[in-house]
Amino acid sequence: MSPVLSSSKTAGFPIRRLAPLSSASLFPVCPDRSPNTRTQELAPLPGSGNVVPDNGVSDCPPFAPTFCGDALRNPQDFRKDAALTVPGVAPNGVAPLVGIARLASISPAAPTRRKSEERPEYFLLPVKSILNKCESGRVPFDWTINPYRGCEFACKYCYARYTHEFMELDGLAFEKKIFVKKDAAVLLTREIASKYSFSKGTQGVPDHICIGTATDPYQPAEKEYGVTRACLEELARYDGLSVSIVTKSNLITRDIDVLQEISRRSRLFVDITVTTLRPRLARLLEPRAPRPDLRLAAIRKLREAGICVGALASPLLPGITDRDGELEALAAAAKEAGALWIHSGVLFLMPSSAKQFLPFLREKFPRLARQYDSWYTRNAYAPEPYRQKIAARLTRIKSNLGFSYRPWEQLRQPVIPAPQLSLAL
Repeated sequence: MSPVLSSSKTAGFPIRRLAPLSSASLFPVCPDRSPNTRTQELAPLPGSGNVVPDNGVSDCPPFAPTFCGDALRNPQDFRKDAALTVPGVAPNGVAPLVGIARLASISPAAPTRRKSEERPEYFLLPVKSILNKCESGRVPFDWTINPYRGCEFACKYCYARYTHEFMELDGLAFEKKIFVKKDAAVLLTREIASKYSFSKGTQGVPDHICIGTATDPYQPAEKEYGVTRACLEELARYDGLSVSIVTKSNLITRDIDVLQEISRRSRLFVDITVTTLRPRLARLLEPRAPRPDLRLAAIRKLREAGICVGALASPLLPGITDRDGELEALAAAAKEAGALWIHSGVLFLMPSSAKQFLPFLREKFPRLARQYDSWYTRNAYAPEPYRQKIAARLTRIKSNLGFSYRPWEQLRQPVIPAPQLSLAL
């Protein structure tokens, strides 16, 4: 069996094995010239239609620094063994690689069937942990699972680019070098037993595991390596877990059988990210991610299968996806597809993300460049008044459409079995 797909015993249900490898905007908005053309805001479509942990902190949504302008590093040449230069540390002036950076530097190339010259490079990453502790108090989960490092979807705004910097790679290599985590299911078996709490605190609340916080678990690499499915098959063996998955990909519907088993035995929530309903804009912002209609279709298919699923309209991009009626239309489409909830958050830019996104913005949305420079050059977050306005807008949308189910608000509530009915004499 492939070292990537190695697994322990699976649950007693059929497992499909993969083939072996061989708010009104605060920005000025130019009106459309016609109902179907937005020449001012869209560019032509490009192309055709872990005791060494896996750095647990890096898998969580990061604490964004208040000031980040001086933290930007110059782009490197994407060499897998590239290191930061620290004068005086070693005779040659280069600091030795340690931890996840050392593991990345010795990762062998992963076999692939893909022949396109546009494909990324794949490497087998010999991590020693797959279940990583999340220390951030800003998120409602305790553990993260990220089956890959890097993501082929190449979203221009992606905050997770900073995770490649832990491997001493430039954030621009995030979609060019994908690291496939070896022996994921075997590691997960061990770590569920040693780390995970099924009942903590006075209320007996289980730890929550979020899959896909720093990479998309259903990016194209999953079709070949199946690390995400291997992890889900392992989670399907347990009762009483609390699990969520975040993805932009309709590939998740491939695993409905496993998701149903997890949902039967544990809490399971799925977030499908839909940032815009406009396919051309989505292609520009998220070059290799599935079209918005395919993501909405995935919501529908998951709900028909009985899976708890909602829409994640994040990040909301000021001046680009925040126009009057746009977030409202997205929420309505998600509701019609069967989404049980919707959530959205305004763009924030870590230094490694700003290095990618701001030049892209200046090229494709030059009218917004000055405002973004004012907001994001020294602060990772948009101004608080703007974020409050978007939050209030989202609250109104939820109320109008009847979105009342918020899984994150219920994660800390204990699972209480339904009482048995008493017999009447």
